[in-house]
Amino acid sequence: MTPTPSFIRRSITCAALAWAVQALGAAPALAADGAAYPGKPITLIVPYPPGGSNDVFARQVAKEIGDILKQPVIVDNRPGASGNTGTATVAKAAPDGYTLVAVSSSMTTNAGVQPKMPFDPVKNLAPVAMLAKGPMVVAVNNDFPASTPAELIKAIKDHPGKFNYATSGTGSVNHMATEYLRSMVPNFEITHVPYKGQGPAVTDVIGNQVQMLISSGPSILPMIRSGKLKAVGITSLEASPIAPDLTPMATAVPGYEFDLWWGMLAPAGTPADVIGILNKAVNQALAKPQLKEQFLREGAIVTPITPAQFGDVVKSDVERWKKLARQRNIVAD
Repeated sequence: MTPTPSFIRRSITCAALAWAVQALGAAPALAADGAAYPGKPITLIVPYPPGGSNDVFARQVAKEIGDILKQPVIVDNRPGASGNTGTATVAKAAPDGYTLVAVSSSMTTNAGVQPKMPFDPVKNLAPVAMLAKGPMVVAVNNDFPASTPAELIKAIKDHPGKFNYATSGTGSVNHMATEYLRSMVPNFEITHVPYKGQGPAVTDVIGNQVQMLISSGPSILPMIRSGKLKAVGITSLEASPIAPDLTPMATAVPGYEFDLWWGMLAPAGTPADVIGILNKAVNQALAKPQLKEQFLREGAIVTPITPAQFGDVVKSDVERWKKLARQRNIVAD
């Protein structure tokens, strides 16, 4: 049978298309509307006020990935309800890659202590990229009779109920970090004193109204370096470049680790190709030396991983903090 002219034309067209795809390596990712992604500006919601670590890291990364993707990435602060308001907005947004959220590990501690979250961090959000991780610092009043992790544990166990620890609120990250430590040390009796925010908590530790506080590095290291507080340890498993002179608490409490993290998520159902483009852009930005230095100054170490790996972190953290909240009877105010 002799091929018809129309059959020959179709064959040539198909061959040409196949060659073009092979030459380009892959077809461009498509957004939900079928257009090549990204085809318009991206909104990155920060569910906290301007000035905090979430906001700082989001703005640093937004500028870089905007340059990489050739589209503006607009940072939009939407604070409220311990980060839940802005994050819920993204969880309910169209899954097209144009509305993202920059969160921290406090999202997972919230999930652990808040039985009625307005979204499910695992089911309603898709992991895009982890930005960075950083340990917390264990600080005490200058008069406290301990300067190392082992001395801290001994002092509290030798004087059960004598000392207090401060947090920025029930169910906060520093509350969970301290209760996680308590859960791993038998007879570690120290009384929780919750405050409405980090500022008054730090002030009362300095004034010796309370004796201990576990806090993020950027929040507490300036007080330590100025001599107003004393650091006894750090919550990473190993020594950290954030504060290389501090000893890990794990030297006295084997296995104790509490790292903060910051990351980017999208609405569940966002196409995998779109998430792949975003993850690649974020990791490319994190590889830049100036960005690494900026994050380090803010108490964090850039952590480029895959969306699947980030998803595993979110899921395991939610499960861990829900279990701890049940064990320690922690319910957010």
